[in-house]
Amino acid sequence: MSTLNPNLTTFNVLDIRRGTTVDGPGLRTSIYLAGCRHACPGCHNPDSWDFNAGTPMTVDEILEVVREEDFDVTLTGGDPLMHPHTLPLLTAAIRSLGKSIWLYTGYTISQIRLNPALRRAVADIDTIVEGPFILALRDTDLIFRGSANQRIIHLR
Repeated sequence: MSTLNPNLTTFNVLDIRRGTTVDGPGLRTSIYLAGCRHACPGCHNPDSWDFNAGTPMTVDEILEVVREEDFDVTLTGGDPLMHPHTLPLLTAAIRSLGKSIWLYTGYTISQIRLNPALRRAVADIDTIVEGPFILALRDTDLIFRGSANQRIIHLR
């Protein structure tokens, strides 16, 4: 585990949506983290690719919102797995509050399993929505996914 101090670790947060129902089951607090290198053609949120976008927030500041809302959490963006060394600090803190965590990523589960840093980054994640968005496979009838190649993988 990292020796980083969670009280000092910051993430650039694009948005926090409170009480949303589009990023997983039930009412959720969705946290949109900045940064993505997948650059999927047709991405619904290309502004999220910029790692410097958004507002810097510490883990404690993010947790304050999670506590206040008292919903389960979805991490999205950008791609939260673009921060594999610091993400576990945030997910462990969220898990300590008893919240389930969904995570959206452009990585596939195979890529995650082959990369030790990504495997560690998802250790506290309950469910991953995985795979790049593929415009040719876009399907607006899918629940919690944008294209037919993306899969919902329950890890816990």
